[in-house]
Amino acid sequence: MFNAIAPTYELVNTLFSGGRDAAWRRKAVELARVTHEDDVLDVACGTGDFARAFIKARPRSVIGSDFAHDMLRRALGRSPAIRWSEADALRLPFADASFSIVSCAFGVRNFADLDVGLREMYRVLRVGGRAVVLEFTRPTNRLFRVAYEIYCHRLMPRVASWISRDKTGAYRYLPRSVVSFLDARQMSDRLRGVGFAAVRAVPRTLGAVTIYVAEKN
Repeated sequence: MFNAIAPTYELVNTLFSGGRDAAWRRKAVELARVTHEDDVLDVACGTGDFARAFIKARPRSVIGSDFAHDMLRRALGRSPAIRWSEADALRLPFADASFSIVSCAFGVRNFADLDVGLREMYRVLRVGGRAVVLEFTRPTNRLFRVAYEIYCHRLMPRVASWISRDKTGAYRYLPRSVVSFLDARQMSDRLRGVGFAAVRAVPRTLGAVTIYVAEKN
């Protein structure tokens, strides 16, 4: 499914977020407090837009990891400073304590097993490292939530499928996955449950997305 939508993935994201997706990534990078000594792993990196946002902060290194081959093909060559790894988020091919920042944008809700994926992120982090997760959430404002869900369930799937020429049903699945996923409190609890501490949930765009920042002590 993700391989099928790779050619138009970033275009669709930008169109249907009204261009806000770039601002969300910039804010997440800001909250990560990147230094020149940081080594960053971006999990479920897709075509690499979050990894590219991190490289602008000039860490020591950035690796983007995804199991969708065609997504990574789109990422290749767009930033020579980034290394790419084709890998499953539930079985990351990296040693314990390899990174000081592990990130994931709009990917954790698609993990086949959320807790296993979060434990892998925890495992490859160094003590004192930060996990930065950017994910959709249902808006807390009732009126905005109603409008948002009408938009996501009726307009977006039809137009996005037409733009991408997708036949897999990706843009029917993706909006449903947002509604069925955890709210900010539940997601924060899951991060704590696998060992993370000092978990913060920062809402953006009236709660349509939430940035989670958590530390490994």
